[in-house]
Amino acid sequence: MWKFIVRRIIITFPQLILLSVLLFLMAQAMPGDALTGLIDPNVPEEVKEQRREELGLNDPWHVRYVDWVSGIVKGDLGQSFRFKMPVTEVVTDRVINSFWLSLVTLVFTYLIAVPLGMLSGRYNNTLLDSAITTYTYIGFATPIFIFALVMVWVFGYNLGWFPTSGSVAPGLEPGTMEYYLSKFYHLLLPALSMALIQTVSTVQYLRSEIIDTKQKDFIITARAKGASESRVYNRHIFRNSILPIAAFFGYEITTLITGSIFVERIFAYPGMGQLFIESVLLRDFSVVNAVVLLFGIAMILGALLSDIILSIVDPRIRIK
Repeated sequence: MWKFIVRRIIITFPQLILLSVLLFLMAQAMPGDALTGLIDPNVPEEVKEQRREELGLNDPWHVRYVDWVSGIVKGDLGQSFRFKMPVTEVVTDRVINSFWLSLVTLVFTYLIAVPLGMLSGRYNNTLLDSAITTYTYIGFATPIFIFALVMVWVFGYNLGWFPTSGSVAPGLEPGTMEYYLSKFYHLLLPALSMALIQTVSTVQYLRSEIIDTKQKDFIITARAKGASESRVYNRHIFRNSILPIAAFFGYEITTLITGSIFVERIFAYPGMGQLFIESVLLRDFSVVNAVVLLFGIAMILGALLSDIILSIVDPRIRIK
């Protein structure tokens, strides 16, 4: 078990290195450089060249890459010309907001998907199954940004049940109970919007696995031995059907982190997604590079987490 985990962790290091190289080369291909936005464009060209020399922008690309990676290791992601502050400080609060949004969305997703998938698979080809399947088909066909717009219009503007922007009510003191309750209240609607769409694939996976599993020989044997239906479903069918869900758990997390870009924009929620869009529009390349790097790391770690979880719930797939 531990050998498998260590082996998978070691494999992630070349992936992280390749990600950093590709990101750095793409950043170098962008128009402008790290000096763009930090200096008045009317400054004489001689002054610009002097500043480029001081910043090491005229060095070979591999030297600049090593300097960039060294800065990342030390926690230095560069300087944001838009915020006039280090990128690390800009990204920190946004990462925390996106993390909590993704976590709450993930909880809602499984609270909705697991019961619906179990009911749909257990009572397949019934009216209940048809209703749940219809919901999943509508979810597959609905773009997340359209659904989020409908949610904010109905529950935010028309009914007024939820706030439509921000991550916390203004004027609250950080660290108080009111502050944390307000933070949770502000992320409820965007989290529900993502969960109701994100859940449809999980429902379909679980439904298909339950229908397939309950027809296998060991289930027929368990029923023949007199096991109750609840025992058959809880101890045999559900435990074997949950394997694909466990395998996709890590990917669900990364999908939520990277897929929250449109939702955060629609709800004006100050997370990584909104920061990414704003930085692209304003050509704040230091922030764009940092956000893309964090997204890439999250996806690699999500794949690692999925492999580890699947190896725990299904020892058969472990590499010997």
